[in-house]
Amino acid sequence: MPIVVVGHVDHGKSTVVGRLLADTGSLPDGKLDQVRELCRRTSKPFEYAFLLDALRDERDQGITIDAARVFFRSALRHYVVLDAPGHVEFLRNMVTGAARADAALLVVDAREGVRENSRRHATMLAMLGVSHVAVVVNKMDLVGWSQAAFTAVADEMRAFLGRLDVVPEAIVPVSGVHGVNLVTRGPEMPWYTGPAVLEVLDGFTAATPPADAPFRMPVQDVYRFTRFGDDRRIVAGSIESGTVGVGDAVVFYPSGKRSRVASVEAFHAAPRTSASAGDATGLTLDEQIYTTRGELAARVGEPAPHVSTRLRASVFWLGRAPLVPGRDYHLRLGTARVGMRVEHIEQVIDASTLTAGPGTEVARNDVADCVLKLDRAVAFDLHADRPDTGRFVIVDDYEIRGGGIVREALADGDEAAREMVRLRNRKWEHSRIAPDQRAARFGQRPAVVVVTGPREMDRKGLAKHLETRLFEAGRAVYFLGMANMLYGVDADIDRTLASRHEHFRRLGEIAHLMLDAGLVLIVSAAELRADDLDILRVSVPDERLLTVWYGAADAAEIAADLALPDGASVEEAGGAMTALLTARGVLPS
Repeated sequence: MPIVVVGHVDHGKSTVVGRLLADTGSLPDGKLDQVRELCRRTSKPFEYAFLLDALRDERDQGITIDAARVFFRSALRHYVVLDAPGHVEFLRNMVTGAARADAALLVVDAREGVRENSRRHATMLAMLGVSHVAVVVNKMDLVGWSQAAFTAVADEMRAFLGRLDVVPEAIVPVSGVHGVNLVTRGPEMPWYTGPAVLEVLDGFTAATPPADAPFRMPVQDVYRFTRFGDDRRIVAGSIESGTVGVGDAVVFYPSGKRSRVASVEAFHAAPRTSASAGDATGLTLDEQIYTTRGELAARVGEPAPHVSTRLRASVFWLGRAPLVPGRDYHLRLGTARVGMRVEHIEQVIDASTLTAGPGTEVARNDVADCVLKLDRAVAFDLHADRPDTGRFVIVDDYEIRGGGIVREALADGDEAAREMVRLRNRKWEHSRIAPDQRAARFGQRPAVVVVTGPREMDRKGLAKHLETRLFEAGRAVYFLGMANMLYGVDADIDRTLASRHEHFRRLGEIAHLMLDAGLVLIVSAAELRADDLDILRVSVPDERLLTVWYGAADAAEIAADLALPDGASVEEAGGAMTALLTARGVLPS
């Protein structure tokens, strides 16, 4: 069972864990004597915390910086202990440890009582959904083993946890230094008749991989080994929940593409007939469909994950600069990574006091309820239903600055189009010619290139130049102007703003056909907007959609893959677009 030990700085977490290691006989031979000798040679008093605090800075300063990972055992089972930092500067490390744990010990100093990080850590445990929580009131020897001192701390901690809807499974008075009430109960506190800490831990129900839950496998990658004569496409990932087996119908979200499992693969092992939660595995499918990293595999007939570009979430923030609406961040959920902005902050919560109120930003170490807007749709579960596929981290400037849990999936205006795509994919008649065969024949990967910009710019001329350039190089390419759509496929609908969504939905369906045929489709469209791209991405995988803005940069309403100034020559622009296609793997390098 993985457990995390948390609490305010200097409340004795590492001492508690070090004593548990020593008193359960879990230390390597000679380790205790080695640490005692090190303390003697450096003229430092021996502390059980030194058994964990391996980093030099930790020993010098007497604080835990990293989340130490150690092991001990009881007569019942083995434990993995994550001794998390208590100092507020290292809250990120604490969250890292707690996110991996099934149970938590919250250590509180009997003299100092409940402090800021006692409450802050409790808030994080509640947000992360740690299953079991026990409170350890440490340093009882320093308050004369007083029942009144223990009761005061226990009542305060119980009341705070109650505001988080967390009921502690035990509150135990201990002395880490003297080893009282850790492994066995001592005579120092005859008024306490409850279990020792080790008994509390052994009483926790060990979490089992949720094999009976709906199947969820975030797609990590798709592997091919054609150089070795192996023509399998192996969709690889780690199963978060449920079970999958040969013959099962599976669907990948958000694309909605379906197939059946042809085989269950394992690395350097014989194929299996099934795999379950906790397994890192690979699936081959009876029909080759295009799926990529970031999609979420589920079984047909089981509850489906949510798909949206908007979600309501509880967010904790650890970055030095505050989290603010409107700024670009990245969200990682499962294996998906997508651009993100805070659309609205509903309330900001001080994690140490639980006071809440309106706010325009989320400061470091605070928690907030926010509405998040994503650049493209992702698949997820609500944290209350499936924690592993309902929590995320937020990246800013290549560093993880925060994280959170999904409370609610919100409507984004594209759900009707996504349902049409899911229906299309369910009924899709697959060709006998696989996408990889077309790619090999044409010497390219299919893609959609959208050339957009102000109406006065010659977007069509630029798009046709790229088509000619690629065709003369032997590529399978096709130009599509919006007029071709408006007076053909879209002739039955008007050209009002209200119909714009449907125009781009149909364009997405045509693009899907062209991609399935293995072509590079080049589209010219005036003044493309971000919501136009959103609807295109319902049908066109994000990595297959490339955007080129031609014109003044300050007029752009999208974050284009390539920006061409209005003074660029046709040849210069054609070379830049060809280079983009090569860099993205559409054309061979």
